[in-house]
Amino acid sequence: MKSYSESYKEAGVDITAGYKAVELMKKHIARTRNEGCLDDVGGFGGCFGLPIAGMEEPVLVSGTDGCGTKVKLAILMDKHDTIGIDAVAMCVNDIICVGAKPLFFLDYIACGKNVPEKIAQIVGGVAEGCVQSGAALIGGETAEHPGMMPVDDYDLAGFAVGIVDKKKILDNSKMAAGDVVIALPSTGIHSNGFSLIRKVFDIDNNNPELYVPREELGGKTIGETLLTPTKIYVKPVLALLEAVTVKGISHITGGGFYENIPRSIPKGLGAKIDRSAIKVLPIFDLIAKTGNIPERDMFNTYNMGVGMSVVVAKEDADKAVEVLKANDIDAYVIGEIVESEEGVTIC
Repeated sequence: MKSYSESYKEAGVDITAGYKAVELMKKHIARTRNEGCLDDVGGFGGCFGLPIAGMEEPVLVSGTDGCGTKVKLAILMDKHDTIGIDAVAMCVNDIICVGAKPLFFLDYIACGKNVPEKIAQIVGGVAEGCVQSGAALIGGETAEHPGMMPVDDYDLAGFAVGIVDKKKILDNSKMAAGDVVIALPSTGIHSNGFSLIRKVFDIDNNNPELYVPREELGGKTIGETLLTPTKIYVKPVLALLEAVTVKGISHITGGGFYENIPRSIPKGLGAKIDRSAIKVLPIFDLIAKTGNIPERDMFNTYNMGVGMSVVVAKEDADKAVEVLKANDIDAYVIGEIVESEEGVTIC
């Protein structure tokens, strides 16, 4: 007998829509399968075999996050095929800062109404993020919340699990004054600070300016530019970890430079950043100008064009940049480590 409840449907939840959504998303999930996958999606738990060959003390590293109110812009623009990349990126970019290789990802989508085609688009983005990071999408949940969320609304979050040999967990204890800070460019806003962006551009009122092509944005609209998905740095950073000794990695998310860079620097040291070296993307200049936002606040909220920073010894800097460029990351030096209690100084 097929599962169906007319009473539940009248209350606002159509369980058959959930089944259709799962069927539509299976082709996306299949793209993410890797050597650890043990079963297909649809059971009560996702099974994954740990690839621990050659590791002395395998350590699991986990991270969880969402996309913040960037989701609201995706809903407004009716574009749902990239927001899933953001969800994956926010998790896997965190665990790579520990030196961990992502293994698998699970997502959670809460929606006012389950529209299978829309859910499949969202999961398609999640799958793309998993492909980019090498993680398998082994499960997830779509929850329909009628009466709690408007029918067109949804929220998206997830978590990733990675693995690293204990002896290879990044250790900043050997970081020293004179080490070099290298920038890994961002693709744009990524997934932070959207509450301020919504205010600056009057997004909640569907400002017509969102849809006007802008010369300073390369002919793209503000809306298109803001929805550019978060860069996933996993594979380039894994290549870098094999090539040189990396002393620290920071994923520059909410809180910008001032909050995130110090997280990878030991007490007694700080990062001296050369403001003139930073290649600020045009969208950040537009946000600052439109919202009359002080530069200090911009650097304390956004990545400003630097989605991740890594610290290496000065003698390894050229090789590190070379390895990253060979992996399609146009890396460049933005500063150095100094003796300081200030955390980050931008000058």
